Amino acid sequence: MAVSDKKRAPRNRTLTCTESEMGVFSESLLRLNEKADIDAIQNRVINQDFLEASSLLPEAFVDLLIMDPPYNLTKDYNGRLFRSRHARSYAEWFDSVIISCIPLLRPNASIYVCCDWKTSTLVFPVLDRHFQVRNRITWERDKGRGAKNNWKNNTEDIWFCTRSDAYFFDVEAVKVKRKVIAPYRTAEGSPKDWEETEYGNYRLTHPSNLWTDITIPFWSMPENTDHPTQKPEKLIAKLVLASSTENDFIFDPFLGSGTTAVVAQKFKRRFCGVELNREYCCWALKRLHLAVENPAIQGYSDGVFWERNSLNGQGKEAKHTTKSTQGILL
Repeated sequence: MAVSDKKRAPRNRTLTCTESEMGVFSESLLRLNEKADIDAIQNRVINQDFLEASSLLPEAFVDLLIMDPPYNLTKDYNGRLFRSRHARSYAEWFDSVIISCIPLLRPNASIYVCCDWKTSTLVFPVLDRHFQVRNRITWERDKGRGAKNNWKNNTEDIWFCTRSDAYFFDVEAVKVKRKVIAPYRTAEGSPKDWEETEYGNYRLTHPSNLWTDITIPFWSMPENTDHPTQKPEKLIAKLVLASSTENDFIFDPFLGSGTTAVVAQKFKRRFCGVELNREYCCWALKRLHLAVENPAIQGYSDGVFWERNSLNGQGKEAKHTTKSTQGILL
């Protein structure tokens, strides 16, 4: 088992596990050998292939499914190579994943599936066949080098689906706080649909399906790991707050370095995640441990999401803290 031995700059905050930590955290990982009930998997990380574990999971326990499967790209996941497939082969594999997920879902469950632009075209027909597709979120993933012979790819998609028309969605929980450049005023001169503060003028806006306020984890952020496709906590926080309530059960069949579990814990949701790579599982457990003391989510404060690089009056990007109106401590 490979523990990262990269040399880090003094200010690099990328989370890793020592050999000793790997030993400790590995003891807390779960592997299913028989049918499990909900108490056995609640707030646990399962170190197993999802298609192997799926038939052993409880039925109808998931309120919110957040899925970030390997995209149809050749990529090295800590020594395990996922190879790009023919489009039909990938669609068949993804269909088998969805079919394995369906028995786990409650009748009013919501589903979010992450993908890149190319995989998105393969994912949609499968989702449309099994669920009610509600929307496609496109978010700006502005990271990486530019392309010389093509347009730089800096967006990804998230498909939003539900099992039925009876689903939960809280738009008030995911409003975005934006600076007002040219504010309107009433005839009496009062702010119209915006707030005047000593730090600037702001308006709460309804979220759209185009997100440009997400920061990809990088070396100076404490949530950063060496996982090659790690999703930002702020991104997952929007899905969790929009489509679940406190104590709902959130499930992630491709947990990676644990972002879904960490965000669920910070917002007092129950969770379970399945991940094949043991080192990623240990990173997830370490992040969960650290989140008890630091429930901050960068870019979320006072019950709202702030624009990227906006200030909260303290000279730094807004963070979700225990003093926020929706702050969570376990």
